[in-house]
Amino acid sequence: MRFYSSEFSVQSKRKVEIIDVTGNVSGLVERSGIKNGFASIWVPHTTATITVNERDPDLWEDMLTVMERLVPQRGSYRHNAKYSWIPSEQNAHAHILSSLIKPSITLPIVDGQIMLGTWQSILFIELDGPRLRTVQVYLMGE
Repeated sequence: MRFYSSEFSVQSKRKVEIIDVTGNVSGLVERSGIKNGFASIWVPHTTATITVNERDPDLWEDMLTVMERLVPQRGSYRHNAKYSWIPSEQNAHAHILSSLIKPSITLPIVDGQIMLGTWQSILFIELDGPRLRTVQVYLMGE
């Protein structure tokens, strides 16, 4: 059993945005030499997250619209009131959504490839940008 870890940066351009990072993760798997095992992908930020879903920008806009409807950016959140004088801390919605979606995923690696369904991609979700973020990848296998 071998262990490999690495990370890469993601620069968001909008307040809320979905970015496909499948190529970044696949490249790390290839460089690691691990043929069979697992990849754990983790976002060490409280206002960003990672998930697996279809690579369709129209779907991404639908997802962002539903997120805004479920947890609006403007609301009477205690977190925001506590830091009312700091514009960058008006982000309770981002913290809530990050907890709902989660900051990590684990995917199998088979024959040196991340196992994803036909339409699936690894998606980084920025909830409080624009920011430079880090995505950490931990690989275990043979």
